[in-house]
Amino acid sequence: MALYFTSLNSGSNGNCYYIGNDTEAVLVDTGISCKETEKRMLALGLDMQKVKAIFISHEHTDHIRGLPAIAAKYQLPVFITQGTYTKSRMQLLPESLQWLCATEKVNIGSLCITAFSKCHDAEDPHSFIITDKGITVGVFTDIGAACSNVTQHFNRCHAAFLEANYDEVMLENGSYPYYLKNRIRGGQGHLSNKQALQIFKDHSAPFLSHLLLSHLSRDNNDPQAVQQLFEKHSLHTKIIVASRYEATELFSLEHTSPFASRAKERKRLIPSIQMGLFD
Repeated sequence: MALYFTSLNSGSNGNCYYIGNDTEAVLVDTGISCKETEKRMLALGLDMQKVKAIFISHEHTDHIRGLPAIAAKYQLPVFITQGTYTKSRMQLLPESLQWLCATEKVNIGSLCITAFSKCHDAEDPHSFIITDKGITVGVFTDIGAACSNVTQHFNRCHAAFLEANYDEVMLENGSYPYYLKNRIRGGQGHLSNKQALQIFKDHSAPFLSHLLLSHLSRDNNDPQAVQQLFEKHSLHTKIIVASRYEATELFSLEHTSPFASRAKERKRLIPSIQMGLFD
């Protein structure tokens, strides 16, 4: 048995992340069309019938654009906060709505999904960790600051999607108006490369095997440069830049992998329709 994960798309033009095992899976956000989601999953050998639920982080268009069509076509439950749903102005079937609450665990088969609040310019934003048989994958995007919720959950991850949205110098010298620059970097917008790197250096667990740098700005970042930056500080963690134009490859972690064993050993030692932010 393994836990599989991929970014189907990551950026201000649409965000969608797949996490699942051999029998069930979830989508975190559905910011690309139903047709494009199906196309990219098929190319990776993924079966849409295995998707059992959708989890929505917040109401910005690049995270919900494909939601009504996907939820209706596959009759999927949508886990979303009441504030996010109201602000989104979407109309979903009442039977598909599942109200989301921070820290409450949601079980989808053997998958356990936990939502936690974060800093972002939205009504009621949340991020997620997904755990299956001791393996945890986290989705940490659209985050304005590295609050304790983010760092504590990041420390639990064997793999993570972590936002590295902008290079501070590129943003400062770029063409965006001043108010927008401040919105992005003002603590309720996005993480810079420097902020994301600090999270990685200070809060990654020794068993973090994959880090997918996500939600990169088209205008204010350089994918090659940010990958090189993180690789300088990576010992055993594989660094991948998630694209805003295509899916990443499909990654997996076996429950019997050395990373899972190290996680178990460590555990024994420890007591017990709105516009998104511009990229």
